[in-house]
Amino acid sequence: MTSRERVMLALAHRQPDRCPIDLGSCGQTGMNVSTVYRLREALGLDRHRIKVTEPFQMLGEIEDDLLKAVHSDVIGLWNRGNMMGFSQEKWKPFDLDDGTPALIGSGLEYDMNEKGDRLVYAMGDRNAGYAFVMPKGGSFFDNLDHFDKAFDWDLDEDELTPEEDFSDDFKVVTDEDARYWERESKALYEGTDYAVMGVLGGGGLGDAAWIPGPTVKHPRGIRTIPDWLMAQVMYPDYVRRVFAMQTEVMLKNLEIYREAVGERIQVIWVSGIDFATQNGLFFSRDIFRSIYMPFYKKINDWIHENTGWKIFYHSCGCINDLLDDFVEIGVDCLNPVQFSAMENRGMTPKKLKQQYGDRLVFWGGGVDTQKVLPFGTPEEVRAQVRERVGILGEGGGYVFNPIHNVVKDVPAENLIAMYETVLGDKITG
Repeated sequence: MTSRERVMLALAHRQPDRCPIDLGSCGQTGMNVSTVYRLREALGLDRHRIKVTEPFQMLGEIEDDLLKAVHSDVIGLWNRGNMMGFSQEKWKPFDLDDGTPALIGSGLEYDMNEKGDRLVYAMGDRNAGYAFVMPKGGSFFDNLDHFDKAFDWDLDEDELTPEEDFSDDFKVVTDEDARYWERESKALYEGTDYAVMGVLGGGGLGDAAWIPGPTVKHPRGIRTIPDWLMAQVMYPDYVRRVFAMQTEVMLKNLEIYREAVGERIQVIWVSGIDFATQNGLFFSRDIFRSIYMPFYKKINDWIHENTGWKIFYHSCGCINDLLDDFVEIGVDCLNPVQFSAMENRGMTPKKLKQQYGDRLVFWGGGVDTQKVLPFGTPEEVRAQVRERVGILGEGGGYVFNPIHNVVKDVPAENLIAMYETVLGDKITG
């Protein structure tokens, strides 16, 4: 069975020959660049600078030799640009504080302050101000508020200008983007037997990573996360108008994307917004249903009506109260399946599989990345992986991935134990 056949069976809720594995097909199933470097070293693979495929989270490129070593079954069709606003097509050295030799897109422009923090300019423009920071010793970037002025809560609602405030945030893709997707999708579909994840994005409504305006030089309007969450109660029409504009652009981009890639992708990454904390939702379910749900359903309905792609949504946290809504809006694949949060409200792997296993494909949840994978022993990793795969993988409807990305400083022996347990066999370079 090829990797593509294996994944497609799992997506159809049928039992494949073994549990499919995903390493690095999108921004929520990857691995920190430092960890990639050290895993390659542990497996005896070629040592060289690792490209940073997603700079905000500092995810390292999972090259074909590493994909084959861990028997991963999915590969990502990434975009030309990234969420920090620069191109991924040219590379320059970027060494991390721990000594990891990396490469990053040449559009990244930053300064180092007296503390050793790296301060990154918005859109690579040194006249635009700082939009991101990586603290000294850090392994990923944080957003910085870089809006033109603080939002004025004394404004009357009819004075708000959401269409003007977010006019630079949502753009229809270019012909060059479409040609890139067409070329790359053909190479991945015809030149490999991996299942292909289309990492289009653009459908994450109100994503905390996007609200500050990471790809905008001079953001305006409601831009801090506390202000945005309050606006959903105080100015819901403002939020709806922003979402309507984003959805309109997303639908146009989906049409272009479909023309470019056709059915050469099997899954499409649409949304990466986190709706919950460790213990509950960021906002009420009523707000989700009244503000978010209509726009998500419109996007997902278009995809299901016009393509054969499965829809991939990511949300960390205790999202138990939204699972029925995710099914209703047409989500096919749920990631990262954070049991460390969901179990706080009684949602165990067994219960989740029983209640939603015929309606959602679980993409993740394979091992806890907060405690077990970084701090446990290889034996503890093996035990949890064996239990999770046994429950979630029964009858198909499951793709193995840890709970979210693998962070820095996770022991390579724990990662090797994880993959060997899924496969039931030793892995080598």
